[in-house]
Amino acid sequence: MAWPDIFQRRALLSRFSHHHVVVFLLTFFSYSLLHASRKTFSNVKVSISKQWTPSAFNKSVEPAELWSSGRLFPSAEEATLFLGTLDTVFLFSYAVGLFISGIIGDRLNLRWVLSFGMCSSALVVFVFGTVTEWLHFYNKWLYCCLWIVNGLLQSTGWPCVVAVMGNWFGKAGRGVVFGLWSACASVGNILGACLASSVLQYGYEYAFLVTAAVQFAGGIVIFFGLLVSPEEIGLSGVEAEENFEEDSHRPLISDAENEDEYEPNYSVQEGRVVTHVKAISFYQACCLPGVVPYSVAYACLKLVNYSFFFWLPFYLSNNFGWKEADADKLSIWYDVGGIIGGTLQGFISDVLQKRAPVLALSLLLAIGSLVGYSRSPNDKSINALLMAVTGFFIGGPSNMISSAISADLGRQDLVQGSSEALATVTGIVDGTGSIGAAVGQYLVSLIQDNLGWMWVFYFFILMTSCTILFISPLLVREIRSLVQRRQAHILSE
Repeated sequence: MAWPDIFQRRALLSRFSHHHVVVFLLTFFSYSLLHASRKTFSNVKVSISKQWTPSAFNKSVEPAELWSSGRLFPSAEEATLFLGTLDTVFLFSYAVGLFISGIIGDRLNLRWVLSFGMCSSALVVFVFGTVTEWLHFYNKWLYCCLWIVNGLLQSTGWPCVVAVMGNWFGKAGRGVVFGLWSACASVGNILGACLASSVLQYGYEYAFLVTAAVQFAGGIVIFFGLLVSPEEIGLSGVEAEENFEEDSHRPLISDAENEDEYEPNYSVQEGRVVTHVKAISFYQACCLPGVVPYSVAYACLKLVNYSFFFWLPFYLSNNFGWKEADADKLSIWYDVGGIIGGTLQGFISDVLQKRAPVLALSLLLAIGSLVGYSRSPNDKSINALLMAVTGFFIGGPSNMISSAISADLGRQDLVQGSSEALATVTGIVDGTGSIGAAVGQYLVSLIQDNLGWMWVFYFFILMTSCTILFISPLLVREIRSLVQRRQAHILSE
């Protein structure tokens, strides 16, 4: 990186105020709490499966009539399949909700939408996991309906927090800032695992109770404390910062040679003057360069990432026979790897000023890590190490696409002046990813039930390969741009 570039980045970073820190922390922990409540469900699957099958009463002092009135499934296998169905139902409703929430977030106050989603989702989680158990009321249709509603409500989170972060942090250091910030999902997973394992001995309903209570409190804090944009307190927005860099940095998503060919696709820009635009349409957001390729690629990658998220504790307990609480704690290492991967890969992409080459290299190495982890021995230390490596190469790219790349896509030159594109674009990318993840969760339970866990890992390798395939056009274009930039730099010397 040239010395002028370094000085310019330092000048921009020096503009960060304590408001930036507060926004970073509030959005970080708000989404962490949403993820913690999701992680609770994956961490207590074994306990729920036992409660829904006759085995739960083999050594119980409760009368048999209680089970006869509440039994859901005759076997643990059918209960496991239904748990996979619940994951699929949640993710499908979550995906649909993301498309809607992105549009709503660009048109309503982001703080209101985020706070409402957090508080109402907490109430649904409380009813799903705690109230039904306290009342000994077990009903498949009720569980499905509650999880559909929960998916819709939780979908308000990601588009809103990415849009708020995009309003406060510009292109300078966005890769590393968003890479570190996108650890919020992994921190939420760790928080959810710790909360669940700490109270699981008292019953799985208390795991839902604790996470729901903390999430509801977080929604209240967001309502009274979050600043949506710098303009709310009279500070200059990131538009000024991005214009400051304009002469020395090219956009991360599009190249100079491609700007003209994309320009005719947009009715929102006449003579490239878009400052009057308040919010672009859903179709216009889909037509932005890079949105569709990254969305489809993210569908494959999120399928793998969320399969680890939903099924890892169950896999460890089911495949190795480890205690559920031990499996919950061990699964944290996947998220630790994702945190480190997202931050480091974001920093490297900032230095290169390109995202696709970093993603592609990481995903190629992810295939090798999946092969290695699928053959992990029955040893917790070795398993944790291989799990962290896998999280580094899968969770890291997933965090990059859903945060830094989504912000790049929503703030590229074609929509500059319309920050209201951020939530819509984020909703499209994450919504498409969630559709892939939704299909994947049902397939994982189906493949595992019929073919075994090894075939599940083969499926993950296939999906990771597809991710590389879908970003390959962007990869070729960005590598060509890097080569041209390098040649120009050599000639200038």
